[in-house]
Amino acid sequence: MRIDLSFLPALAATYLLIFARIGTMVMLFPGLGELMLSARIRLTLALLLAALMFPLHRAAYQIDMRSMTAIIMLLFQELLIGAVLGISVRLAVSALQFTGSVVAQQMGLGFVTTVDPTQGQQGVIIGNFLALLGLVLIFATDMHYLIIGALDDSYTLFSPGEIPATGDMAALTTRTVASSFRIGLQLSAPFLVFGILFNIGLGLLSRLMPQMQVFFVGVPLSIFIGFLILLVILGAMMSTYLGYFQDVLKDVAPHV
Repeated sequence: MRIDLSFLPALAATYLLIFARIGTMVMLFPGLGELMLSARIRLTLALLLAALMFPLHRAAYQIDMRSMTAIIMLLFQELLIGAVLGISVRLAVSALQFTGSVVAQQMGLGFVTTVDPTQGQQGVIIGNFLALLGLVLIFATDMHYLIIGALDDSYTLFSPGEIPATGDMAALTTRTVASSFRIGLQLSAPFLVFGILFNIGLGLLSRLMPQMQVFFVGVPLSIFIGFLILLVILGAMMSTYLGYFQDVLKDVAPHV
């Protein structure tokens, strides 16, 4: 009895290509690819998700084992697609960091930094708080299922083997960057108004009472009022952000 195993190299190459796309997306997705997770956990998660996608999209790959150049080109295409989709979702989370930076500047806490546990680098403390709160709410509202659905939908948006639609990729990235900047300004708008009015008031006070040390009065008062405003509008801010994040996921996974 002779068993033909000639199909195994093609299957292995297909799984490697699926893993290249899924692994790149998982590495960049919020929550799933954070640096606070160990590399083994992230790698295991990417391998499991690639194994789940393998029977669903195996037929989409046409592998010719006689041409290594074609396989390498296909590998780079998969890495590019995974990077574009992952960065698009990552940019949506960076909107909270931008919001936190603006809020901290208006409150007078722009110089207060701490280590961002998600990225392993220094960040403004308010921005780190909002980013972590956003991640918690994404998982608490089951939006991480949409993130996993985006892995499956990526094969509808960008079919394997086709020439990458660089125009569509650029449009998706540009649209996400613009919307991230816009939502960041919208979320921090109350603090921008507060900062303008508060500094105008301090300027008038310094003119009326030149002997008064405005800085020593203004900074504690600015921090106190800023935290009060943050306490009042935090729920509305995060509700608005979750709606925006869901819209971004619908761009990446329109069929979920």
